[in-house]
Amino acid sequence: MIDRTIRVGLIGYGFAGKTFHAPLIHSVPGLALSLVGSSKREALQAKYPGVIVCSATEVPTHPDVDLVVIASPNESHFPLAAAALRAGKDVVIDKPFTVTLAEARSLAEIARQHNRLLSVFHNRRWDSEILATKAILQTGVLGEVSHYESHLDRFRPVVRQRWREDPGPGAGLWFDLGPHLIDQALHLFGLPHSVNASFGILREGGLTDDWAHVQLNYDRLRVILHASLLVSGGGPRSVLHGTRGSWAKFGADVQERQLMSGMLPDDPNFGYDPNPGIVYDGATGEQTEVPSPVGNQSGYYAGIRDAILAKCPIPVPVKNAIAGMAILETSFESGARGQVLPLPLTSEERAQWE
Repeated sequence: MIDRTIRVGLIGYGFAGKTFHAPLIHSVPGLALSLVGSSKREALQAKYPGVIVCSATEVPTHPDVDLVVIASPNESHFPLAAAALRAGKDVVIDKPFTVTLAEARSLAEIARQHNRLLSVFHNRRWDSEILATKAILQTGVLGEVSHYESHLDRFRPVVRQRWREDPGPGAGLWFDLGPHLIDQALHLFGLPHSVNASFGILREGGLTDDWAHVQLNYDRLRVILHASLLVSGGGPRSVLHGTRGSWAKFGADVQERQLMSGMLPDDPNFGYDPNPGIVYDGATGEQTEVPSPVGNQSGYYAGIRDAILAKCPIPVPVKNAIAGMAILETSFESGARGQVLPLPLTSEERAQWE
């Protein structure tokens, strides 16, 4: 029973705000999308009657907002989040959390000082693919897992004129998709001890990286994270290899496409993934299909609601945001230097993972 409504102020109604944040917030009981910082007043008021539309800078300190959700360009994340935390608001930031590790640490400290909730929006933990990966790991059917590989590949051969593909802080493919892939590894396997990475600009006229290959090193596990804008079709999106066999998952999660079409999480078909995972028995080569769990990204915002109202654990705590930024920043340095590099985390930050 929800006996209090959390008033949400959303900053940004571009692709992320329109496709993910607004409909997911709207679908969760106990959350009310009351304010949006955007220039798209007519579109917003047609879609969400009664919502107040204002400038982005008004949202962090607006008196009618309890939770501020930031889905604006990457470079704006830190100043907007800092202002909201200092105004006594709880804050959710779309990935990437910030554009530097120093900014991430600073936001964590501001949130601590003001005793506010702070989280990074990693909705893809609730994708069928990630749920399926976690479920297979928990069965133990693969034995001791030694290799995990995850791909976010797309086919976009033509460079587009948009801020994500123009040089600048927080731009490029790895800044866009890398945080998703990095969070998957942290979520499934915890903190690696080192990183090595390679990046490329492979498209004609490209100005920012459009190919990324990053390896996270654990004691007896290697994690490969790969993203490219020149892959059509391609192989499995997720792969696990272990001492007893392997597992592969083909096909993308359907929720992004469904949300873009206007389908909401209360639809009975929402999140249903028709593509099973396949277990390959190491001894016999036998293939066994394993149905994929139903995904529902609104689980992230249900978790945020419960963390605020019932003091439940935050679905993606700030330690994950800091570790994610440490890996993201180190991967770029590794790619530039051509070296395997340790994570630049403090002993206190590491202790949170033990």
